[in-house]
Amino acid sequence: MSEKSGSHGLLLMPEYLYVIFNKDENMKQFRIKTINAIAKEGLKLFSERFAVNADEENPEGIVVRSSKVDISAFPGLLAIARAGAGVNNIPVDEATEKGICVFNTPGANANAVVELVYTSLGIWLRNVEKSIEFCQGLTGMNDEEINREVEARKKKFKGEEMAGKTMAVFGLGKIGVGVANAGLQHGLRVLGFDPFPALDNIHHLAPDVVLTRSRKEALSDADFISIHMPLNKNTRNYVTDKDFLEFVKEGAVLINYARGPIVDEDAVLAALANGKLRGHISDFPSVNFLGHEKILLTPHLGASTSESEENCATMAVKELKNYLEFGNIVHSVNFPNIETIPTVDVHTRLTVINRDQPGMIGIISNILGDEKINIMNYNNKSNGTVGYNIIDCAGPVPDEVHAKIAQQEGVLRVRIIPLEIRGRMG
Repeated sequence: MSEKSGSHGLLLMPEYLYVIFNKDENMKQFRIKTINAIAKEGLKLFSERFAVNADEENPEGIVVRSSKVDISAFPGLLAIARAGAGVNNIPVDEATEKGICVFNTPGANANAVVELVYTSLGIWLRNVEKSIEFCQGLTGMNDEEINREVEARKKKFKGEEMAGKTMAVFGLGKIGVGVANAGLQHGLRVLGFDPFPALDNIHHLAPDVVLTRSRKEALSDADFISIHMPLNKNTRNYVTDKDFLEFVKEGAVLINYARGPIVDEDAVLAALANGKLRGHISDFPSVNFLGHEKILLTPHLGASTSESEENCATMAVKELKNYLEFGNIVHSVNFPNIETIPTVDVHTRLTVINRDQPGMIGIISNILGDEKINIMNYNNKSNGTVGYNIIDCAGPVPDEVHAKIAQQEGVLRVRIIPLEIRGRMG
């Protein structure tokens, strides 16, 4: 028996293709808890197999946007789907140790963020915010007075264009690639930097975007710097005076539509004071930033469009359904991605989550063999930390076998998913 890995990036279980029943023909109903307002376009994808309730006290699945999730409060939890890209509101390491799969929705909100980056940069460069305030102050004047004031003071709001300048994009995920490609359309020269680029994302990068080999190379010639990386222990205070702002070209504009704590606020304020930075655009208001004449703030609007919320909710629900019903994993941040369609002869699907250590495949196979359980297909994938196994069996897997596998050293979680495919539709 050889190890096989599942394909990446696709949800292989179209609902029109299979009718799935438990052995006793009473379909198991999964308990789903929603946290925050999840777009109805996503929630309507849950079938009758799912009981969806914001007040569910012991969910097997959670769909969440930005609220923090306390997984210790949910002992039966199997998976969390974050309707968005960042997962800093979810204790991912703790979830991994408990065998809880965490999903995000990369790219679902990318267009919304990309559009806002250039909208906000345009507002800053053209002094749009200040000019709007000026126009509002003309209330009560007649047309002649308004025209006189406009002609006399419009020079005060003279701005500049993006075209011909240089944009450096830090972080080349779905959003970063979108920002980089859109920069070319705005007539910018674009530099990109990502210390650990994903090839799938890089393949979507326009050929005219220049990949740099270091932060210094990207920063030294950039007029605008746009940050698009996840928040984790390695990126917290990524933008600070040492090894970042010290390399910035004098008079650059820093844009942060990623996460607030990626930027060291004190370092940015100091750079604004000494002229190293001439402006900062941020989606994360704070006490330090409010009222600063060189800072343009928006109230965390990056993904706040109806289209983005619908896209995120739809992707999150599909990921969660696919995992709970079939054990398939797409877009997980803590488990390897793996998915496979059970054949018509599969009676039971067994999934095993384990720490990445040698010998696990043999242990599981031997236990099933000793119990005379015929393995029809065995798929295994590892991300270097966690191994994930999908084992399709010809017959049932008794509870005592489940318990025996679960007791093995290194095993984090075992699931038995009864499948009996009775027919095809569509």
